[in-house]
Amino acid sequence: MSLILLCVVFIISLAVLVKASDFFTDAAEKVGLFIGLSPFIIGVTIVSIGTSLPELISSILAVLQNSSEIVVGNVVGSNIANIFLIIGTASIMSARYLSISYDLVSVDLPLFVGSAFLFALVIGDESFSTGEALLLIIGYLMYLFYTLKGSADNEQEVNEAPDSTRVNRNANFLVGQIIIIIISAIFLYLGANYTIYSLVKISEILKIGKEIIAVSAVALGTSLPELMVTISAGIKGQAEIAVGNVIGSNIFNTFMVTGVAGLVGNLVIPKTVLGNGLPTMVAGTILLFFATQDKKLTQWEGWLFFIFYGWFIGKTFNLL
Repeated sequence: MSLILLCVVFIISLAVLVKASDFFTDAAEKVGLFIGLSPFIIGVTIVSIGTSLPELISSILAVLQNSSEIVVGNVVGSNIANIFLIIGTASIMSARYLSISYDLVSVDLPLFVGSAFLFALVIGDESFSTGEALLLIIGYLMYLFYTLKGSADNEQEVNEAPDSTRVNRNANFLVGQIIIIIISAIFLYLGANYTIYSLVKISEILKIGKEIIAVSAVALGTSLPELMVTISAGIKGQAEIAVGNVIGSNIFNTFMVTGVAGLVGNLVIPKTVLGNGLPTMVAGTILLFFATQDKKLTQWEGWLFFIFYGWFIGKTFNLL
């Protein structure tokens, strides 16, 4: 198969993977409302996990196809794109500065920084054990527990607004949503399978590491939905949701994507990711932590994030 055809397969399969994730999450959200779950519970579980399904499914299949070096590259690259590209876009689109009205200091930011440091310590020795995989999964369950516990008041307020949570209670509606979940799950698998297949073949033809494509092209592709949501929210003056989305997505990627993939099989830790990607991810995490302490992000901070992302891509492909 030619390089051009493989690139077409890669783009199409990545698009299918991302779009199937959207359909899956939307249908699962409606099923959750149908059976009586509150919108808040759905948001911190189904929706937050659903936005990271492309990374999770592609990582599991990468391990099963003996290309586990893609996993760490995908996680690191996605986290970097989330911080520098998405937060940068949200900050630049704000009129003067991006105001953050909700509290991040109590739970989200400490676990956001802690997850990055724990991830660095876990893979820093170029090995990843089953025990470490379980530790990361436990870390995410702890984050989920404290998020639910700390936001009980929010959940109660949402439950007191029944008009906004009414859904179709017809049995045919439920059956239709379940069918959408099943079909989208099939396309999730197919999209992820052909994404990994084409990535491996492209890396063989170009004679570059699979982790390089994962940390750049795959990571950017799986972050495009969040980027589109950020741009849409920015136009509506609600770009601050990007901050919470990025923090939740990065914690999930670090803990669950790496942890679950590590339980499926042995993970290969690429030295190229350890040398460039991992320090950039940790630096970006620390930078975002300090930048959000005053509960606002300015436009110049957004441009600074863009510069960081440009530098990272340049160093990844030895352009700088």
